[in-house]
Amino acid sequence: MQESFESLGVAAELVSVLSKSGIVYPFPIQAMTIGDALGGRDLCGKAKTGSGKTLAFGIPLLMRAQPGRPQRPGGLVLVPTRELAVQVAKVLTPLAGSVGRKVACVYGGVALERQVNELSEGADVVVATPGRLIDLLERSRVDLGSISVLVLDEADRMADMGFMPQVEWLMRRIPSDRQTMLFSATLDGEVDGLIRHYLRDPVRHDVGGEQPTVEGMQHLFFSVHEMDKDKVAAALVARARKAIVFVRTKRGATQVARSLASAGVRSAAIHGDLRQRERQKSLDDFTSGRLGVLVATDVAARGLDIESVNVVLHYDPAEDHKTYLHRSGRTARAGGHGVAVTLVLWNQLLEVERVQRRLGLDVPVDEVFSNDPRLAEVASVSPDAA
Repeated sequence: MQESFESLGVAAELVSVLSKSGIVYPFPIQAMTIGDALGGRDLCGKAKTGSGKTLAFGIPLLMRAQPGRPQRPGGLVLVPTRELAVQVAKVLTPLAGSVGRKVACVYGGVALERQVNELSEGADVVVATPGRLIDLLERSRVDLGSISVLVLDEADRMADMGFMPQVEWLMRRIPSDRQTMLFSATLDGEVDGLIRHYLRDPVRHDVGGEQPTVEGMQHLFFSVHEMDKDKVAAALVARARKAIVFVRTKRGATQVARSLASAGVRSAAIHGDLRQRERQKSLDDFTSGRLGVLVATDVAARGLDIESVNVVLHYDPAEDHKTYLHRSGRTARAGGHGVAVTLVLWNQLLEVERVQRRLGLDVPVDEVFSNDPRLAEVASVSPDAA
């Protein structure tokens, strides 16, 4: 018999909200971790983005964190990017309302005033990026002395982005008797150092095993000619339900979005040079289905958790196997299906073969042109779980 949220000890009010959203049974990471978290244990969850970890930490956080007071929250979630901060807060807010809790979201790139006001009104839980939280602390706009539950989400991404010094600086200012939950796709390197120094006898849960590729995902590699590359890209994503196109540079994201538009494919670019309002509008349009194609740099897309993406297009090949996995993981979410396609120019073949070897893939690099019927077939992959 499949385990239920009730049997894990989840409050009835939260179970009701989850049920109304169509979430009846916990995903594996939730079933593994919620019981330990509700018991007050420090824990490490090894899980890929899209495995359901936001609820895995969010439910215990809302049930266990001390009530907040003006500028003194009781719970804190640290995340690497503003997009992920917004997404986590969006998931937690309706749940929080059902148990009389308030969630505040603080991140850089926007004016401080609104975030300061939210904290002053007495948020119980704060979802924050490290840089903005440090800024608020130094301005005496927030006090972390009442934090009883701390969550570190996407810890490996924070390490990759160079945020570990800020994360450790913040952790030293949070009461040592707190409960800490850490979630990461990997638990080695700097993440392991964080665990050893700041978590108390943590229980470890591993979802997905050691195989680095994503279940249910199809991997395709197409050799293209430079003059035909944009047309191939357009043909690949034109019929997709939802597609994310990855490029290496901010300038490239803008250029590819313009190229798709000239081919009649409506898309939007997200990258660090855009204002937060523009980025959020593009994400909202994409999430809601008003926009079918998102063109993104690696940094801008970190931590995105968007349902029903059936095509990931590596317009520029990933620089290494970790980047490939992180990009490709935007599809085949939570047991669903999807396809990851890499476009390869003649001078990129060796680096693509190197990435394949690191991933244990042996996929031929087939030459295609923009009139190849296989391109239209790629978009027919359903993103829904089997």
